[in-house]
Amino acid sequence: MRYQNVPWIILLIATLCVQVGLAQDQTVITRIAFGSCANQTKPCPIWEVMAEYRPQLTLLLGDNVYADQLNGRMQPATPERIVAAYAVLQADPGFTQLRSQTQLMATWDDHDYGANDAGGDWVHKQASAQAFHDFLGTPPDADIRQQAGVYQARVFGPPGKRVQVIMLDTRFFRSELPQAETPKPGFRARPYLPQTGPDAQLLGDAQWQWLEQQLRQPAEVRLIGSSIQVLSDEHPFEMWANFPAERERLYDLLRQTEASGVVLLSGDRHLGEISLDPNAVSYPLYDLTASGLNQGYQGWRLPEPNSKRFAALPFGNHFGSIEIDWDANDPLLSLQLRLENGQIGVQAIVPLSVLVAEPRPLPRPAGVLSPAEVLTGEVGQAVVVQMPVRAGRDLAAPRRILLNSQQNYAAESNLTVVVQNTALTGVHEDAKLNRFLNQTVRATGEITLYNGRKQVEVKRPEDLEIVPR
Repeated sequence: MRYQNVPWIILLIATLCVQVGLAQDQTVITRIAFGSCANQTKPCPIWEVMAEYRPQLTLLLGDNVYADQLNGRMQPATPERIVAAYAVLQADPGFTQLRSQTQLMATWDDHDYGANDAGGDWVHKQASAQAFHDFLGTPPDADIRQQAGVYQARVFGPPGKRVQVIMLDTRFFRSELPQAETPKPGFRARPYLPQTGPDAQLLGDAQWQWLEQQLRQPAEVRLIGSSIQVLSDEHPFEMWANFPAERERLYDLLRQTEASGVVLLSGDRHLGEISLDPNAVSYPLYDLTASGLNQGYQGWRLPEPNSKRFAALPFGNHFGSIEIDWDANDPLLSLQLRLENGQIGVQAIVPLSVLVAEPRPLPRPAGVLSPAEVLTGEVGQAVVVQMPVRAGRDLAAPRRILLNSQQNYAAESNLTVVVQNTALTGVHEDAKLNRFLNQTVRATGEITLYNGRKQVEVKRPEDLEIVPR
């Protein structure tokens, strides 16, 4: 038969899709739980609270067990003690309930890795990785079992509602981190010294190459899990700021790949807080620290110094949650830290359109102006302008769409293209603002004045086009 090999072709295509990472879970993710720091030798009732929250996806950010605790004292673990610690966690009824009703992804930090603040020189890191994968139930023949380090990634959901989860490994490759000789003022701890030499590394070359590949995959929301804080600078403990070149490399990579929708998740600090850096990349970058499943500070204390703090939860056990409202006109992310009773302690609500990467400028043909050039033009002048659409409005009476070159329409550098109703026919008849957001448009029209501000009016459908990238 001419088509007798078709099933084999389909099988081959499916196999290739899995190998290159195209196959993914089509579940639309709307509710995610995450946390870190759960000492298996102590009661952890928050597992039951997380189960009642019923997340579709649960992320463990490290210190998932404390294998380096022996008779109440900190002591580097043996492979046997690491395995035993995971066994205690797996037997916890609350954790068992949670795991039975959610998908689970994880990375590690120092105490489940096996030694306090350990890095790449940890002698038992290979055995620890095997215990980690056994705990997660990683298939014996999975590629992730063969790689150095436990970093991993998955994409959930269909196009338009994709959530990518990237779990980094900040332990396996990390270079030595020496401490200062005296405590930092206001702390009892001796601060770690920033590592700036050519050999200073946090992720290692293989993980960096893998991370770039992941960031180039299509996704609307990207959650990057790091066991240690990324944005914080001031405290004396472990953080990405101890490796300034590595942190800047991360920011550069986010910019170069034009990765939108990134939210950082972190643990380690036995406290909860939301940090925000508006300048690290081309959109606001949030770091949600949920660190105290049963290790949160018991009692009230002042928040640690953190110039990037958006909100603090410096007391009590807690877990983090992310809720995504895909049905909103502009999908909303609720970035939350929840108390031990499940109530929201602090949160930040962020429209997804805010977390959009600055696109690389597309070439402009001769005679096509930039927004800045249009703003120096004369009222009544006919122009062709090319610009990215970062914000705008749908207006109904009369029908028209406003396209803005800047997020803040009031910014002096913003140019508004007014697409009049006469231009919204034919190819643009059913167009809404979302069709143009985060695209580059080329518009032909006349410079007009509105409330003292120059704008470009487009009146014919053929005078507006989306420039393909």
